Amino acid sequence: MTPSRHEITVGLIQKACTADRALNQASLDTAIRDCAAQGVELILLQELHDSLYFCQTEDTARFDLAESIPGPSSERLGRLAADLQVVIVASLFERRAPGLYHNTAVVLDSDGSLAGRYRKMHVPDDPGYYEKFYFTPGDLGFRPVETSLGKLGVLVCWDQWYPEAARLTALAGAEILLYPTAIGWNPADDTQEQQRQLDAWITIQRAHAVANGLPLIAANRVGFEADPSGQTQGAQFWGHSMICGPQGEILAQAGSQECLLTARIDRQRTEEVRRIWPFFRDRRIDAYGPLLKRYDEGC
Repeated sequence: MTPSRHEITVGLIQKACTADRALNQASLDTAIRDCAAQGVELILLQELHDSLYFCQTEDTARFDLAESIPGPSSERLGRLAADLQVVIVASLFERRAPGLYHNTAVVLDSDGSLAGRYRKMHVPDDPGYYEKFYFTPGDLGFRPVETSLGKLGVLVCWDQWYPEAARLTALAGAEILLYPTAIGWNPADDTQEQQRQLDAWITIQRAHAVANGLPLIAANRVGFEADPSGQTQGAQFWGHSMICGPQGEILAQAGSQECLLTARIDRQRTEEVRRIWPFFRDRRIDAYGPLLKRYDEGC
């Protein structure tokens, strides 16, 4: 984002995925073109958008979905970014080396170049989300990616529950926080529990925006995906993707259906919010040493 430009139009794509990888990619490419036609300059895609969410089970055959970066998907999206002159933040299953894989977000700049990547740092291992079987935790740290639209703070899904990740990314100069996401309900949970989970997810995203005085974009997937093993009732991805301003104000929010979501982000407003709420100024970094401990036994 150049100093003379205060506003950009951002967008995200919220979709359901199928077992047909080629169909998912073709549908996504069409949606990206639709976003660009609406004047969107920065487009965020949901987590692992090229396939079904394969982490519901542990299956070594699923490693065939992974690819190198640069590779076919990043190069395809790079060509699309250059053709449309947009910045695309995508989510790929990275094959780094034999037996070494990551859940990786890539940033394609508006000239088609690979501006940078972020490897998911916090990797869950829960029923229906067996990601530790597939992904090695990231080793690139919390560093924003420099693009023609400014410094993008890219994190991924489970990272979104950790205030430390958002804070470190903001401290490194990020101008926008972006979260590709795949999160949903266990259909076995009752309605009240499902609502509590959704409310918590929305609240934590808005809190990251507030605490760091930054706009935030979170793109989630939608639709029901069955458990291939048949051992659980599958996953109902809840959508509700959102774009927030630097005080956590919701600029745009989706429901539980497929959609394109767009909003205008004002960089000058970020500056103004940080002046009236100077959280970075008042941080007591001299007292935060215990954060480096797993747990403070002296409490």
